Amino acid sequence: MLRKFGMAALTAAAALHAAPAIAADMPKKGGTLVMITSQDPRHFNPAVQSGIATMGPGAHIFASLVRADAKWNIKPYLATSWTTSADGKSVTFKLRKNAKFSDGKPITSADVKFSIEIQKANHPFKTSLGAVTGVEAPDAHTVVVRLKHPHPALLLAMSTSIVPIIPKHVYGDGQNPKTHPRNSKNVVSSGAYILKEYKRGRHILLERNPNYFLKGRPYMDRIVYRIIRDSSSQVIAMERGEGNLAPYMAEVASIVRLKKSDKLVVTDQGYAGIGPVTWLAFNTKEGPTADVRVRRAIAYAIDRKFITEQLHRGVSTAATGPIVPGSPFYTKEVETYELDLKKAEALLDEAGHKKKADGTRLELTIDYIPFGPDVQQRIAEYARSALKKIGIKITVRNSPDFPTWARRISTWQFQMTMDLPFNWGDPVIGVHRSYLCNNVKKVIWSNTQQYCNREVDKILEAAGKETDQAKRRALYVKFQQILARDLPVYWIAVLPFHTAYDKNLGNPPLTIWGVISSMDDIYWKKQPK
Repeated sequence: MLRKFGMAALTAAAALHAAPAIAADMPKKGGTLVMITSQDPRHFNPAVQSGIATMGPGAHIFASLVRADAKWNIKPYLATSWTTSADGKSVTFKLRKNAKFSDGKPITSADVKFSIEIQKANHPFKTSLGAVTGVEAPDAHTVVVRLKHPHPALLLAMSTSIVPIIPKHVYGDGQNPKTHPRNSKNVVSSGAYILKEYKRGRHILLERNPNYFLKGRPYMDRIVYRIIRDSSSQVIAMERGEGNLAPYMAEVASIVRLKKSDKLVVTDQGYAGIGPVTWLAFNTKEGPTADVRVRRAIAYAIDRKFITEQLHRGVSTAATGPIVPGSPFYTKEVETYELDLKKAEALLDEAGHKKKADGTRLELTIDYIPFGPDVQQRIAEYARSALKKIGIKITVRNSPDFPTWARRISTWQFQMTMDLPFNWGDPVIGVHRSYLCNNVKKVIWSNTQQYCNREVDKILEAAGKETDQAKRRALYVKFQQILARDLPVYWIAVLPFHTAYDKNLGNPPLTIWGVISSMDDIYWKKQPK
């Protein structure tokens, strides 16, 4: 049986279709999909750049070896099959023999080997291919990935634009791949679409790749990203039919408003792999928040239910631990810190923070990312009023821009901060980084909480190598229970990302990777006028 993350000894049958199942009605070729986005990418090479701004269009420009469906199943894509060795230390991929780049040159094992090596050396997600020790290309259509230990997250990492297949004949010219001029202009594609035009702050135009290796795909003639910064203007564009698909909507009012449209579908599906979570992070080494009793008191005083049901008007779901609901490794069997002001005050008393004459016990500062007021600033401001009830005086500290916030957090100059890291599908890729002792670094989105628990390190090391799904899940359940006890962060809600799309779109992007995976099968049931 094919395990979800593919690291048990197996061979994927070549007869499996390379694309997700399509709708019952026959897909039609032609037309333009207009996507509304606020993202303005620095460039289009996701092998060396993380973030949805690059990964979105990058997923359409570059193919990956495999892809994932809405149920976390790994499917063939550029690779038709793969076999994992009995010891789990090598994975052999068989490639399509008809695959070409957009310039007509064949896609071979040399390109795949080169792509994996470039990603491993340059991509900020070091754990995605961290276990890879080497890549071999014994013939033009065979690739062998060597591992220092079994890597159960390997195939999931390779199912999205985290590991794109880029052309060696372009990027192998000795120039720095991070600043290569072909990252933005004259981009040679291995995927369904070609970058035709990019006007910063205005639009990105992708057109069908005539050399795409899947016959008859993509169905759309082109995809246009309209870059609109203002959320209200985005909503108006969707209501007027000037946009057909708007992903990553996070403002509650916009989501609620578009749900009333009879021309649109608004859904939170398509983000399970991304796993965005809003949390309150603590400085666990300095100040009052170094005491776990203070952290627990704060958790008992913040009403997660009020945030999801009132502040977010029911469009977000609660997050109760480091792994988000929707992941096969999530468990709800943890301490959830339901609202209990008496417990909170008792913990503060125990920690030596007695009430003063004016009712205060201590003073703390909360930072927040200057993005998405519904999921950052408003929660921070709510926390100020909530914590006042147990005698904690909160100052909400504004940052004028993201670099200012990032500098404060990455240099540990904070007491508490709102944050929104992503799980990135497998815990090895997006979760481990926040809790490992050896990742306490002055780098944003590392373990900036400075949390260190050697038992947690051992569990994560074992889980990162375990190929048996049930045993691996048991390890992550234990991990979540320990984290909920130690509380280096208080997890609040899954970021309320929603996608609005035209009801006439067939095969909307609702897999676990949503719009950061290939959309070669999306089509118009009825084209807009």
